[in-house]
Amino acid sequence: MNLAPSLLFLGVRVERFAEDWTSAEISLRVRRWNSNHNGAAPGWSLFAMTDPFFGMMANGQLGQGYRIWNTTAEIEFIAPGRGTVRSTMLMPHNLVDDIRQTTANGAKSITEHETQIVDATGALVARARQQLYVRKTQPAPATHS
Repeated sequence: MNLAPSLLFLGVRVERFAEDWTSAEISLRVRRWNSNHNGAAPGWSLFAMTDPFFGMMANGQLGQGYRIWNTTAEIEFIAPGRGTVRSTMLMPHNLVDDIRQTTANGAKSITEHETQIVDATGALVARARQQLYVRKTQPAPATHS
């Protein structure tokens, strides 16, 4: 995942993904080549730190047979991100169980997710929020040969 061009070229690094898909730890080391004119992390890099990971964690826990995507996303910039900034995203099993139950009969599930991006001192740099859409896909009809 760290070699995905969309993350690699921004300097975003996946530090850890829980084996059970319940958490992801992401970092961004701000350097001269990936900073803005103020020497801080650009907004698009901070956003990329959070964009795909809630959906990936839901997909990892739910498995195949679900359509999953972000329907909305927003980021609130609090302070310039300098040095190394980090975010830990959580997708607890009980939330995924609720999604599974909501979608069992074909209904959609829309859940809200939030994470914080902090600097090395723990100071808040940004707050990112997403709405995650999940719907169970219909199984393909059986083919007869």
